[in-house]
Amino acid sequence: MTSTRDTSLQSDIGKMKLEPDGSFNRLPSSFRNWIQKDGQFTAERDRYHLYVSLACPWATRTLITRKLKGLEDIIPVTVVSPHMGEFGWPFASVDPFPGANPDPLYNAQHIRDLYLKVNPHYDAKFTVPVLWDKKLHTIVNNESSEIIRIFNTAFNDLIPPDKASIDIYPEQHRKEIDAINEWVYDTVNNGVYKAGFAGAQEPYEKAVYAIFESLDRLEKMLTGKDYLVGDTLTEADIRLFVTIVRFDPVYVGHFKCNLRTIRNGYPALHTWLRKLYWNNDAFRSSTDFEHIKVHYYWSQTKVNPTRIVAVGPTPDIEPL
Repeated sequence: MTSTRDTSLQSDIGKMKLEPDGSFNRLPSSFRNWIQKDGQFTAERDRYHLYVSLACPWATRTLITRKLKGLEDIIPVTVVSPHMGEFGWPFASVDPFPGANPDPLYNAQHIRDLYLKVNPHYDAKFTVPVLWDKKLHTIVNNESSEIIRIFNTAFNDLIPPDKASIDIYPEQHRKEIDAINEWVYDTVNNGVYKAGFAGAQEPYEKAVYAIFESLDRLEKMLTGKDYLVGDTLTEADIRLFVTIVRFDPVYVGHFKCNLRTIRNGYPALHTWLRKLYWNNDAFRSSTDFEHIKVHYYWSQTKVNPTRIVAVGPTPDIEPL
């Protein structure tokens, strides 16, 4: 089912285009449907399939939430190889990397094949995560911030009460969560990419200083606390975790975010990170440092043309 159309500008990160001033601008996701009662997409057991990369922080958000909500038997998952090359994210059938899977639904070779199955003229990026509908053979949603909210509530009638009661976006905290998400996304989650993909000194420095201003702010917020909002785990923690757990292993060196490390520069943030990782299997089981480091150092050839994968830091994450 592989297309012969040249889609390299959509799939090959080595051909990524920057703004005229050398800055990186992330484009919005394309599929933004929701699973809801009486809608086109309704909550059903084994109707949907989740495609992810263990390397990708955006995709890992959905894995964490899927695990927290106990959706493993309701929404199967397929993991792609971290070797993102000319055709984008490959399945294990063409790149049998440890921990990667073949596509069980269509024997697709790359994630792009799924997008082109939905729309042969699709002209945006071939990203993960992908929440796929097996009944209608289409993409429901490819925006991670929306998928985690879908997982938070849409399947509550199909899971045990203890899992249904877990709410990562509680009504009483939504205003605060939304406010934190907004600046954390801009300056931290996407900020590391703005620094790492910058093609000129000025946009790089602007992004880096913004990252560390926000890390300083987060350090103060987390001093003496286990969670960002109230005294409960929320999506604000999930969205921040996926960036912070990658910070020392890849963003410090590969993306030149090297004013400070998390482990040596931010004691409260470092404790928060390790508690989530070591005390909650949803976070630990969704984090694969080999996939993470291989993807960033191997795939992003504009940043690292030698494809040499850094061996440090040791350990990838420190014990509690």
